[in-house]
Amino acid sequence: NLSTKDQQALIMKKVYTSENSFLVHNVKNLIEAQGIHVVLKNEFAQGAMGEISPFDCWPELWVNEADFAEAELVITEASLTANSQEADWVCANCGEENSATFEICWSCQKAR
Repeated sequence: NLSTKDQQALIMKKVYTSENSFLVHNVKNLIEAQGIHVVLKNEFAQGAMGEISPFDCWPELWVNEADFAEAELVITEASLTANSQEADWVCANCGEENSATFEICWSCQKAR
């Protein structure tokens, strides 16, 4: 019989996915820096896009169930840090305020 911890080590959970493989690899590095084992799936699946759904081609990060909460916390903290460093911006063309995550004005579609 396996202990609960050993059983959790056998169960994998998806902790992160994105269409941007750069972001996926960055998050993978952040999680691994905390000593958590990460499995990267679909790293080369984008060549199958068209035959299968684009969402099914996105790279995914999977961790053991026992490490899931800690890995999720790493992602949340990294996201909060990244978002807090950028300020909202005002479009020079139309004067609309845009979220820091926008590279193009939502109102007039001019580049930041």
